[in-house]
Amino acid sequence: MPFLELTLRCTEATQPRYENALEDVGALAVTLLDADADTGNEHAILEPGVGETPLWNALVLTALFPAETNALALLAALEAFDAGLDWSNAGFRAVEDEDWERAWLDQFQPMQFGRRTWIVPWNHELPAAAQAADAAVVRLDPGLAFGSGTHPTTALCLRWLDQLAADGELAGRSVLDFGCGSGILALAALKLGAANAAGVDNDPQALLATADNGERNGVHIAAYLPEDEPAATYPVVVANILASALDALAERLAARVAPGGRIALSGILHGQEGELLERYAAWFEQLQTAQDGDWMRITGVRRA
Repeated sequence: MPFLELTLRCTEATQPRYENALEDVGALAVTLLDADADTGNEHAILEPGVGETPLWNALVLTALFPAETNALALLAALEAFDAGLDWSNAGFRAVEDEDWERAWLDQFQPMQFGRRTWIVPWNHELPAAAQAADAAVVRLDPGLAFGSGTHPTTALCLRWLDQLAADGELAGRSVLDFGCGSGILALAALKLGAANAAGVDNDPQALLATADNGERNGVHIAAYLPEDEPAATYPVVVANILASALDALAERLAARVAPGGRIALSGILHGQEGELLERYAAWFEQLQTAQDGDWMRITGVRRA
């Protein structure tokens, strides 16, 4: 069915008030885009760090309403709800219905990471190479949360897990995916031979996505909000979050790695790795970096 679309520009500071007002007057959906994307100055927003909700400084906010909604009456209701906001730049247009998630998934193609690891959208057939007996295939519905393997930060982690498996460092072991998003890294670890996996994320929607993707792949991932996470240790820990969160959570992440265990840290822009290497040197040795485009990965071994 068609919809009435409202679009306006706002700042990070005012975004919550605008979104609250739109939802209060009956918005069916609200989405956020980088206002600078069309100027070539866009800024990447990846998986949020635990306890963080990073946004762009300037945003384009879009809300959908039923097609029969009267635009003038809607503006009056919005102004009445929060008169302190500027609604004068709001624009309206009629839009036709489209299965946006399906259209996005149709563009998401199977991808290989390392020797054995394949990420394949649930609505695609397996490529011939992914049908090998030892292929580790993750069937993913990436529409529910961040983490489809398409970004270098995730790719760096997937290749690390694939190499761990090749080196015999993953089979039969427990894995913690901190900042799990879609659960992609925990899923890959299980498909590569890990005995069990846990995920932690501050977004309840990510926990739902992780559970859904686990069920789709015939495996179980114990997923927790940060405040509910058990204080356990793991031979393998991977954290694909933001550099600021990796810094703030260093002590907590180090405590999750068993003596002699391995850690991978991702979500780090080139140039940010130096401070993190110093920070994690307090607990880890054999610290190494790997780079994919503008992004870095740090790996290390927990001191006994």
